[in-house]
Amino acid sequence: MIYVHLFIAFFLPNILAYGGGPAAIPLIEHEVVDKNDWMTKTEFSELLALANSLPGPIATKMAGYIGFEVAGVLGSVVALAATIIPSLALMLLLLNLLYKHRNSPRVKRLSSFVLPAIAVLLLSLTVDFLQTSYQLNHLLPTILLVIASYLALEKFKIHPAFVILAGLLIGGLFL
Repeated sequence: MIYVHLFIAFFLPNILAYGGGPAAIPLIEHEVVDKNDWMTKTEFSELLALANSLPGPIATKMAGYIGFEVAGVLGSVVALAATIIPSLALMLLLLNLLYKHRNSPRVKRLSSFVLPAIAVLLLSLTVDFLQTSYQLNHLLPTILLVIASYLALEKFKIHPAFVILAGLLIGGLFL
């Protein structure tokens, strides 16, 4: 029965919260602290501070920890599933809907507006990465990494995951 309570305690906040993890935190706190008494307010605040200091989505980090504390590894899996399932289900539903209507003039027009915006955002992100690399590693290593990455991706058709891994290794070992 604890697994059902865990699922509901994380499913409801994540389906009702608009704005992602930070918007779900008060709802999760209500479920965990006030309703189910799994943690005190102090413990929840400390967990929130720890979760904010780690990379990644806050709601999944909190769900994994609280689920583990309440019901072990299976509790962690249940709480994580309840946190992820709402977004995943809606995303799959919307992608399926877009795929079914991919030839629709409205969808094509939407894509014609969205794709340039995404390209600009990615370009902005690339410029930020290049500036950071230049500031931390200087010009020559930055240029060499850009050229090597481009050649690996475009000329040799190496999978992007391997190029990223190689960049991490080079950065960790030499920079």
